[in-house]
Amino acid sequence: MPLVLLVVLGIAVIASGVLENVDASHLVKGEGSVRAFVEANPLLSRLAFTVALALAIATGVPGTIVLVLAGGLLFGTLEGTLFGSVALVVGSVALYAAGRHAFSAGTRQPPAFAERLRERYQRHPVRHTFALRFVPIVPLGAMTLALAWVGCPLWLFVAATWVGGTVSIAVESAIGAGLADTLGQGPVTASHLANARLLVPLALFLLISTLPALLKAWQGRRRN
Repeated sequence: MPLVLLVVLGIAVIASGVLENVDASHLVKGEGSVRAFVEANPLLSRLAFTVALALAIATGVPGTIVLVLAGGLLFGTLEGTLFGSVALVVGSVALYAAGRHAFSAGTRQPPAFAERLRERYQRHPVRHTFALRFVPIVPLGAMTLALAWVGCPLWLFVAATWVGGTVSIAVESAIGAGLADTLGQGPVTASHLANARLLVPLALFLLISTLPALLKAWQGRRRN
């Protein structure tokens, strides 16, 4: 039931049409009015951001990266990372707990391939968990449910989620903060986008995205 409720909530959010406004173009266009609200309501705005991001992560709805970028744009790299990290852990743990509850309710014997996957995971749980959490190209919700399904311990899930997820959130928040500096220079041009505060975190994000493939290739060469 908890997992069903989260899925239903996510479907309701998508059906409401609110996600149509969650994209980069709307973020740039509404930056001025949102920033005015943040300055007038510093505590409420930060709480609203944290809750919204946590709900988005818990329900698996798309657009979480835009919310993280918005956090960096509105609050800066440090605060955006801090509030984003809290939302990440809270939302992920909620989805993880719902998944563990749902998977433990079954009584049927899982297929043989499923047992093999679980056995392979249990042989090196720490390595597999951190490797999965450091792959930003895999949907966060799907990865959370996968770790709940294979029986990842809660302490390990929280540790890997906080460490691996915070790295990605810090980079995305830095991109948002760099975008804020770019918007403050007037009309956006190609020269404005080519600044270190925007290009450096973008390069780091690309590096993190390709790191698992690079490590796999390096391990393959060592075996040969």
